[in-house]
Amino acid sequence: MTERVLAIDGGNSKTAVALVDVAGRVLAQVRGPGASPQNVGLARSREVFDSLVRETARRAGLSPDERIATHTAAYLAGADLPKEEEDLTAALAGLWSETIVVGNDTFALLRAGTSDGVGVAVVCGAGINCVGVAADGRTHRFPALGRISGDWGGGSHLGAEALWLAVRAEDGRGEPTALVAALKAHYGVRSIADAVESLHFGKVEFDPHPLCPLLFSVARDGDAVARRVVDRLVEEITLLAGVSLRRLGLLGEAVDVVLGGGVVTGTDVARFVASSLSATAPLARVRVVDVPPVVGAALLGLDALNADPSAEARLRAAYEPLSVD
Repeated sequence: MTERVLAIDGGNSKTAVALVDVAGRVLAQVRGPGASPQNVGLARSREVFDSLVRETARRAGLSPDERIATHTAAYLAGADLPKEEEDLTAALAGLWSETIVVGNDTFALLRAGTSDGVGVAVVCGAGINCVGVAADGRTHRFPALGRISGDWGGGSHLGAEALWLAVRAEDGRGEPTALVAALKAHYGVRSIADAVESLHFGKVEFDPHPLCPLLFSVARDGDAVARRVVDRLVEEITLLAGVSLRRLGLLGEAVDVVLGGGVVTGTDVARFVASSLSATAPLARVRVVDVPPVVGAALLGLDALNADPSAEARLRAAYEPLSVD
């Protein structure tokens, strides 16, 4: 069998699967729904991943009886603790390949944004997380389990914060903010109180994620209340990256700090983080990842197979650069 890598980037809101040969050629790829075991359970995660992988194999022209890959590199949201990685490895081992590595999806982001997987990555999508990897293989990471593990940030959190601030501005408990007008337009109501009532009685499903871009838009237009939330996010990302750099002894090194996730892509967060982080890590290079994290998962798989360095260039060239402006 030609050596192949099965790469899985499993986020909270979507899953990307790619089948790549050892030369870095993309044989097939599929996107599907998120299947974090923390959200849907381990059995359902396995079912979703298996369905997407089988579809990827079909698109690559593989026989149903043929081994899909030599190695699976699965980097998944919901693989936050060692036990979760162990449980997922046990659930997925032997399904598609001879060997498998399961890790947190932030490691794939780090590899996607670096040439060697060394540095720090902070993802801010539905949630927020950070990992660091030193050149000698030492790692630093956070549990990233939400409020119970000290997290602050992520699209869900920020969207809920935008509604909270708008409610309090309208009823007099908070400062005036343009978030009121923005959220009234979003919900198509005459008042934020009307929106709250509709949410409470289930007439409208509360999905905080669309409110996050509204928060950033209002902040860009100069609203002080919204700007403070964005500033707090910059502070949190800087803090996460700084702690990982310090714990790994990298504060004085020329090291990459990779940012990714829907909340930071297309915003000015990276620029502010670079300015903030320069005080403690002056040589750090802050950048937003410009290829999908599934590329990082595939690269980690190619690393495991000791693929030729040309495979990385070929794989990266197969993907259109993400817009990071």
